[in-house]
Amino acid sequence: MIVVDYGAGNLRSVETALRHLEAGFSISSSPDEVSAAERLIVPGVGEARAAMERLSASGLDQAIDAFRRAGRPLLGICLGCQIIFERSDERSAHCLGFLPGTVRRFTPGPGRKVPHMGWNRVFITHPHPLFAEIADGAFFYFVHSYYPDPSGDEFRIATTEYGITFASGIEKDNLIAFQFHPEKSGKYGLKLIDNFAKMKR
Repeated sequence: MIVVDYGAGNLRSVETALRHLEAGFSISSSPDEVSAAERLIVPGVGEARAAMERLSASGLDQAIDAFRRAGRPLLGICLGCQIIFERSDERSAHCLGFLPGTVRRFTPGPGRKVPHMGWNRVFITHPHPLFAEIADGAFFYFVHSYYPDPSGDEFRIATTEYGITFASGIEKDNLIAFQFHPEKSGKYGLKLIDNFAKMKR
């Protein structure tokens, strides 16, 4: 398993979670290693356009796409969930385009600060092996100002309420992505990562 290093942060927390789980992994910024991995985690915090510029300049965008097309398990976390869509409203970024949809900014409102930061419930809308032994409505940790808005409901496997109901879990074939940070979400987050590490291809 490889964790992609594209200069978008939160590598250390993902690394800490994987070491705690005693999962075999390495961290890599090599397109060749990324495209040949057995399974892949694309983490990240920060801005979509800057992330896409780094991915494009390094060739990692093509490597991640090649990995996805090969049908092996791919997990996106936070920014790694957002950049799988066609575009982001964050500086009108063009993203990887693996899924139809747009990443939109939260609108501040009564009781709704931006960014959305802290613990919130995740409601499972479609069963998935990564949710094994995870309670529906369990709390996970979020830090984000933008949220994924997929074009089709069929891609949503989990939702969260924050003034609106937004997709906090996304799935298409071998691609799974979450807007929250499982690596910072206690026992349920660790269980989700463990389920990914053990998921059958």
